[in-house]
Amino acid sequence: MATGVRVKVFGDFALFGRPEMKAERVSYEVMTPSAARGILQAIHWKPAIDWVIDRIHVLKPIRFDTLRRNEVGKKLPYATARQGARGEDVDLSLFVDEERQQRASLLLRDVAYVIDAHFVMTPRAGRDDNPGKHAEMARRRIARGQFMQMPCFGCREFPAYFEPVAEGETFEVHQSLRGERPLGWMLHDIDFDAAEGPKPHFFPAKLVDGVLAVPPLPFGSRR
Repeated sequence: MATGVRVKVFGDFALFGRPEMKAERVSYEVMTPSAARGILQAIHWKPAIDWVIDRIHVLKPIRFDTLRRNEVGKKLPYATARQGARGEDVDLSLFVDEERQQRASLLLRDVAYVIDAHFVMTPRAGRDDNPGKHAEMARRRIARGQFMQMPCFGCREFPAYFEPVAEGETFEVHQSLRGERPLGWMLHDIDFDAAEGPKPHFFPAKLVDGVLAVPPLPFGSRR
């Protein structure tokens, strides 16, 4: 049974934030592999499986737009929230009007991608779990438009709509995407099991005729 999955995702806006930009939010030119994995996990996720992104096809020309957004610059400490959950007398008030910050964002507009991915099994897989079984479950959910939580393009306010890709369906490469286009160092994923703590991994990304080929991760499952 084939374990590969293809899904088309599209939306009005996207923001795949570059980590080197601190004060303002600036998007990568193309969806990152970790963002693609997040979309697929929002559609179908089980502890027994882990998504591996193989390729990302860019279907529309890369266009940027600017937007100013109000963000909250503070959040309640985790320890305080836990104390409140235990019924302890703590101050859980957070006045958004006092903590609001206006920040500029350089984001993508009118985006569409095709994600090629497959499964690997995690140590939490049971006897009845296998990649083919879960791939078929994911395909059914994609065809029916079902999801565990609304997929998004980097930020919750930018929803990612999705639909299945027909077998044998091809997509025309936009003129602006033909040839080779270096994208610089791009976030690949985060190794949460690293000895020194969560460790981001980057790779030299490039588009070739509108396709971003994703290399294998140098570490295993993130669970």
